[in-house]
Amino acid sequence: MSDYALYKGDEFVCLGSLQEVASYQGVKSTTISYLASKAYMKKLEKRKNCDSALIAIRIEDDDD
Repeated sequence: MSDYALYKGDEFVCLGSLQEVASYQGVKSTTISYLASKAYMKKLEKRKNCDSALIAIRIEDDDD
């Protein structure tokens, strides 16, 4: 099982499972999955100001 680290810009927000992070933010787990996707990263590259963008990083266990 993977954990997700959530950041707002450079500021750490929380760390936990997909469901834990989603619950903390009050959003669906699919939203957190999207925030960790390559498609979202490409979208952010096109934005002029990403300093306060939410970004999720998937942290994989050695067992995955």
